[in-house]
Amino acid sequence: AVAAFLPSVNYAFQVAGGDMTVEYGNNSTIGAGVKYKTAANWIWSLDVNFIFGSTIKNADSILSMVETDNHFIIDGNGTYALYSLYERGYNANISVGKIINVFKSNPNSGLMLTGGVGLLVHRMKIDNQHRTAPQIVGDYAKGYDRLRAGLSLNEFVGYFYMGKSKLVNFYAGFEFVQGFTTSQRDWIFDQMKKDTGTQLDLFYGIKVGWFLPVYNRAPDAFYYN
Repeated sequence: AVAAFLPSVNYAFQVAGGDMTVEYGNNSTIGAGVKYKTAANWIWSLDVNFIFGSTIKNADSILSMVETDNHFIIDGNGTYALYSLYERGYNANISVGKIINVFKSNPNSGLMLTGGVGLLVHRMKIDNQHRTAPQIVGDYAKGYDRLRAGLSLNEFVGYFYMGKSKLVNFYAGFEFVQGFTTSQRDWIFDQMKKDTGTQLDLFYGIKVGWFLPVYNRAPDAFYYN
């Protein structure tokens, strides 16, 4: 086995759980980071993942103060505003784990188990075309966007493959995230109060990634012993 730096990119599909299910559906993430694998197959990781989704629950209830009875918003021109709601956020993590060699012919690959801590931030983005509805743009949008942030924990179990070719290197498996978030807004318009509670935000998903190993000594000779 060899030590190597592993710049990486990844994608994950996540199922929402816990308090996240009140306002959001399933989402996806794309991310980038760097890993360091030791010769003893310990692995350290630093990554940032962008969260995006399009399923917003209770949208009419959240925007009820600025909607008509037919659930439209009148913009500054006196016409119906064109707007969409999205889930947005990011999760930055530091994690450590172990690669357990399964196939002796490749000592740099095997079952990967990791765990770590990070920062989770998420919100509801209100996208108003041409920004014609002042009641849902700028500072007013902050009263509806449910911006939350807090400490997160993450665990991953899957397979890590580092081949003799620098192009064929990947990992894939199941990721679990637990976030403990609080509101970052002073006032929630539709609730007419400040949200002072802590949420338990859960994500369960399948994550795949590709990496490019950077090492001083190629491991090819070990593959053919």
